[in-house]
Amino acid sequence: MPVAQRPARSLRVLLDPPNPALAVLLGLQPDIEVVASPLARPAVALTESVDRVPALLAEDPECRVLVLTGSAHPGLPEAALAAGAAGLVLRDGPVEDLADAVRRASRGESVVDPALETPQAPQAS
Repeated sequence: MPVAQRPARSLRVLLDPPNPALAVLLGLQPDIEVVASPLARPAVALTESVDRVPALLAEDPECRVLVLTGSAHPGLPEAALAAGAAGLVLRDGPVEDLADAVRRASRGESVVDPALETPQAPQAS
């Protein structure tokens, strides 16, 4: 959607690293605008590396960072949250789910895709 036709309060999202295909899909959402630089003051940044979370937060402490992953790895949700990420979401899931996670993160919610949550071991009684 051309910027001139976007709602006045579009949600700015940074992709780190850039991902043209994902940018197009997210850009089709009526309230999301994919930006190319942290200087555009994105509300949410999407990265594929937990190691990038601190750097993204250093560039803009008010930006919420979501880590994209292709599958669940033991300890990954905990590592992402410990690094300061707002959550962890599937990279290859439906774009609507990703857009919803972006919206929720921008409102201050922590977001972990249910498919990525580590099952809790039963506690002994």
